Amino acid sequence: MSAHPLDKYLVTKRLPHIWCPGCGIGVALAAILRAIDRRVREGALKPENLVMVTGIGCTARAAIYVSFDSAHTIHGRAIPFASGAKLANPKLEVMVLGGDGDIAGIGGNHLLHAARRNMDLTVFMITNMVYAMTGGQVAPTTPTGMYTTTTPKGNPETPVNVIKLVAYQGANYVARASTTHPALIERYTYRALGMEGFRFIEIISPCPEIFGRHIGFRDPVELYEEIKKKSKYKPKPSLEESDLDWERGWVLGEFIERNEPGYLKRIGRV
Repeated sequence: MSAHPLDKYLVTKRLPHIWCPGCGIGVALAAILRAIDRRVREGALKPENLVMVTGIGCTARAAIYVSFDSAHTIHGRAIPFASGAKLANPKLEVMVLGGDGDIAGIGGNHLLHAARRNMDLTVFMITNMVYAMTGGQVAPTTPTGMYTTTTPKGNPETPVNVIKLVAYQGANYVARASTTHPALIERYTYRALGMEGFRFIEIISPCPEIFGRHIGFRDPVELYEEIKKKSKYKPKPSLEESDLDWERGWVLGEFIERNEPGYLKRIGRV
């Protein structure tokens, strides 16, 4: 049997993965790896310089499946760990992959300051709008009015708009994709890997078992189709179009692209 083109980036003996049927995390990881493979084949990236750092949660399990250097750190602390790796060895291409609870909730303070510093990292945040691994609690990105196990009468809070947060803090690149549009994940990852400074890509993803089932979507395909319907691509959206709203949907696209010096250049490390 011939090997899959992405097998060289995976620890195949650990497959099949642990993600639920219909979960989008595997789709996101595959798209990210395709973009990495393009950069490697072009000679712009060396696999031995790749590092993936994750925290805790469903998304964070990706670190155990990739064959390049990785670290599965504690909850919410992936960004400072990744920052340390980059500062210790500037030639590394360091990526952070985490869920919305891990990145924007428990690790929100680290996200804010990494964007403010324009730290030379690429951060992927998988947004499934719930704390999925720990039982379906309300997350920082849960839309207003949505049921979760800790908001049985509907979420009374306004969700954090992480796109605006990192953009206003000075990130060089800010984009949103969806696992219903994997070509966008690959395109944005490929672009981000060619830039310096802080690069942030939010990826909307269905969680059929915890989020979808609790709000009435018993079939993973139905939840996928609903998220696809709500995801509207625009070539150059404004930040004012970046809100997450379950009723009106959300915009996919590249919201910010700057060419400001990254943190390592500012402190004379490169």
